[in-house]
Amino acid sequence: MLHCGSGCCLALLLVWSLCVSARCRFPSLDHIRPRASDRAQGRAVTELLRRLLGNRSAEFIVSVNGSLSNDSLDVCELRSTKNNKVVATGSTGVAVASGIYNYLKYFCNCHVSWSGNQLDLPRPLPKLTGVLRISTPHRFRYYQNVCTFSYSSVWWDWPRWEREIDWMALNGINLPLAFTGQEALWQEVYRALGLNQSEIEEFFSGPAFLAWNRMANLFKFGGPLPQSWHVNQLYLQFKILERMRSFGMIPVLPAFSGNIPKGILRLYPEARVTRLGPWSHFNCSYSCSLVLDPQDPLFHHIGSLYLSQVLKQFGTDHIYSTDTFNEMTPPSSDPAYLSAVSRSVFASMTAVDPQAVWLMQGWLFFSDAAFWKPAQIQALLHGVPLGRMIVLDLFAETEPIFSYTESFYGQPFIWCMLQNFGGNSGLFGTVESINSGPFKALHFPNSTLVGIGMTPEGIEQNPVTYELMSELAWRKEPVNLAKWVSLYAIRRYGNTQESLTAAWRLLFASIYNCSDPHYRNHNHSPLVRRPSFHMNTGLWYDPADLYKAWKLIMDAAPSLMSKETFRYDLVDVTREVLQVLTTSFYRDIADAFKKQNLSELLTAGGVLVYDLLPELNRLLSSNRNFLLGTWLERARSLAVDDKEAQLYDMNARNQITLWGPSGEILDYASKEWGGLMEDYYAQRWGLFVQTLVECLNSGQPFKQAAFNQAVFQIEKGFIYNGRKYPTKPQGDTYEIAYRIFLKYFPQALNRL
Repeated sequence: MLHCGSGCCLALLLVWSLCVSARCRFPSLDHIRPRASDRAQGRAVTELLRRLLGNRSAEFIVSVNGSLSNDSLDVCELRSTKNNKVVATGSTGVAVASGIYNYLKYFCNCHVSWSGNQLDLPRPLPKLTGVLRISTPHRFRYYQNVCTFSYSSVWWDWPRWEREIDWMALNGINLPLAFTGQEALWQEVYRALGLNQSEIEEFFSGPAFLAWNRMANLFKFGGPLPQSWHVNQLYLQFKILERMRSFGMIPVLPAFSGNIPKGILRLYPEARVTRLGPWSHFNCSYSCSLVLDPQDPLFHHIGSLYLSQVLKQFGTDHIYSTDTFNEMTPPSSDPAYLSAVSRSVFASMTAVDPQAVWLMQGWLFFSDAAFWKPAQIQALLHGVPLGRMIVLDLFAETEPIFSYTESFYGQPFIWCMLQNFGGNSGLFGTVESINSGPFKALHFPNSTLVGIGMTPEGIEQNPVTYELMSELAWRKEPVNLAKWVSLYAIRRYGNTQESLTAAWRLLFASIYNCSDPHYRNHNHSPLVRRPSFHMNTGLWYDPADLYKAWKLIMDAAPSLMSKETFRYDLVDVTREVLQVLTTSFYRDIADAFKKQNLSELLTAGGVLVYDLLPELNRLLSSNRNFLLGTWLERARSLAVDDKEAQLYDMNARNQITLWGPSGEILDYASKEWGGLMEDYYAQRWGLFVQTLVECLNSGQPFKQAAFNQAVFQIEKGFIYNGRKYPTKPQGDTYEIAYRIFLKYFPQALNRL
């Protein structure tokens, strides 16, 4: 990242030549450039610094000069002035913001994250000797997943979006997904086609489930979408796009995939339509969507109508995202058919924007590997001219697809870290894989890599993995992970205590370094799953490392409780320990029941239900980042009347619990939050233990089906309990965490 000796320069030259040769093969991407002027981008960075640093922002002099890079690869140069200011010049606003954040991290020990900032800037600013030049070998740095808009940002207002876009700029993101507000445009298109309002309302899902409505997985559930929703989201999208573009980002806009309301068949009874099968345990009341054959002329008509609306309302940067067969098997495996499909989808884009580039998630090749053999993958990809499609290798840290498709058979691709499913709580990472993966992709024979990205289904957890991943986009080689995370700890807390760096080295070598083949980061812990005797109790790391790190963090706690970042990590690590101990108590409960030992069952069940889970609820309730009340309040705040507030409240509660009317995707989007722990998870465990005690007392066997029916009443009851949950932290985090530590640390060690 920094200027260095000749060996480093040689490595840089090799990377540069690789990138230049890859870029030369894709002149079709040369027109993808920032829309904002250099001056406007510079102004955007200046305003970001004012929001971030207040008066200290005046110590940075910012300018954007597009000609600083002659190959579309971002670069930033920083130098100090005699009067202790820092001058930052970059090829785009994003490049300048990234360069300044690099300086803030490595020269000022500062840190910006979802869970708080640590911005104790030295006074005066540390001097740079000579010019600090940072550059990237990656044309694109992509961010977000189609699911993120439902699992994380669904209830965001503009101030929250503003913080996220600032975070994107600081972390070098220049290719963000911009999917907000698209239903308002679809409503106009459907009306123009002749659909009536009830047909439109029967189609759109509720806000918390729009990601899957857009992908043709489901319809109607959680709806109807109020008109005020369309107005609010459209307003947000205008502001989001304006701000993204002001930094020189390239927002990715939505295009038509073929997913249609059934009202279209009333208007076009001859349309060639496939009715899909049920999706993810939903019945056909909410799934079995209708998908229009891309070769039907109506596909071209609707796709062009929609994209025309997108361009008219949102403008364009020429990159569009759509996914034709997301978690759906195509009706034919004939390569000629699959090529014709992608050709037709692309034609509906180029009819409106001749410079269109199609961005496609590569998830389908992994999720339905039995269907997508080499011939089928190549056929779908080659229906679009080489260089006019960019494929997201969506889960490349665990399931890289480029490596067995000859680099997507010549189409450019982006190596992505998925990291999180369902927005679940829980410490997790694959740091060795993400530290090496992008470089392997870059040096792969005939590599068509054009960028790296982050594609989490949900965000606002594990900030360390996102900081590492975004920084790797500007690195020329893998980092020394132990050194990197030691520096991370210092800047996250603004403190050099050895116990903190030691704790993070332990975490990075264990819980953050999952190397189990094909492992997916769904939180499988019994804590957040419906109780049964068939629960997943496996771990990919040695919990002894977690417990050691916990002790080191507790030891450092008294002097660091004023730091928001530290308070968050204290809660998060303690939460993780109690999650692991829940699994241990679950084993005790299961063993006691198997042995028909009522005394042991009452002891283990009693500790779990009456002490551990209430303590965990108190801990989570003491930090603003772990509150159910915040999620629900944000949802209700978007409503214009009580009816809407109830609809949004139901959406918000259902998604994180039942995920469907009857638990179709139960606990997929689990969250460990204060309030939810008490009224949902703890209630289920209480019923489980109570049921087992009754079984032992009566001599009856435990019947899972009967328990499932009973516990479903608790789960559904939570969704409609009408309870208002706190939106402000309650209790003293240190007191609660210390009490938990004194009680449970000795037990944790004894249970190893």
